[in-house]
Amino acid sequence: MIDLRQLRYFVAVAEEEHVGRAAERLHISQSPLSRQIAQLEEVLGLTLFERTQQRIRLTVDGRTFLAETKALLTHARRLESLGKRLGRGEEGGLCIGYVENAMHTSVLPDALKTLRAVRHDLHIALYSQPSHEQLEGLRQRSLDIALVSEPPADDDPDLLAALVLDDAMLLAMPEHHPLAHKARLTPEDLQSAQWISAAGGQLSGRQPGLADEGFVAACMRAGFNPDVHLEVAEPMTALRLVGAGLGIAMLQKNLRSIAPENVVLREVPWMQYTTPVWAAWHRINLRPLVAMAREVLVKGNATISAEATAPSPADDVTA
Repeated sequence: MIDLRQLRYFVAVAEEEHVGRAAERLHISQSPLSRQIAQLEEVLGLTLFERTQQRIRLTVDGRTFLAETKALLTHARRLESLGKRLGRGEEGGLCIGYVENAMHTSVLPDALKTLRAVRHDLHIALYSQPSHEQLEGLRQRSLDIALVSEPPADDDPDLLAALVLDDAMLLAMPEHHPLAHKARLTPEDLQSAQWISAAGGQLSGRQPGLADEGFVAACMRAGFNPDVHLEVAEPMTALRLVGAGLGIAMLQKNLRSIAPENVVLREVPWMQYTTPVWAAWHRINLRPLVAMAREVLVKGNATISAEATAPSPADDVTA
């Protein structure tokens, strides 16, 4: 049987790539740490590290084992948290990941308001993360619900998803821009403009210098190739840059009410561009509390089934 303590030691050595530094981090001496790692390798029948006089590095198998170890330790922390919360008589909570667009468009705030109306003492932990990190969090059970811009594949063996928003976009321009008050905009007009690409919080993890692919594809379908001069990771920043006269941008219609006075918003009916938000969850072991959150997000209203509102002893939250 693998010892969780040995797994924690293994992670520390793998991350530090140095037994001495790992020992300091763990507040133990080097000799017992080296023995524990050697015992783990013996139990597994696997060489986890390549050792030289200068450093210690993971083998290929070691890197694979590290990823699974971190997932196991994450779940172990959840179990520990669950036990402590049950011991205190608490019902647990939810861990929800989200992309910025889910917050700006009120998908997440509205859902939280509904959930709190039903369960006022509900503990909720929110994590702003790129979509791919959230989906991995669902697989590792560090997240209960993910609000993402790109759903898992239809044939994903672990995850399910539902579209909760397909928000229409408006063209944002500085008030003194030549196109701001033109009666009818054409693709040629937008071709000659300088653009700000706002990816709704999804730039993380993409190669620098590449404009949001969904935005560029929508422009190409509409008949022009955008001249992107600035890229930003979320729409609020884009609004401020547009107001400063640094370019034009496509932004969510839901942001209309908070646009600065020096920004003009225009509909562009011939440009088919939306920013979707998907709710995703793990397909097995769906706790009643998670089912309630999913129902609120998918239905988009305050109708919650009676069994979904019932407290469950299995409701937990990440430590």
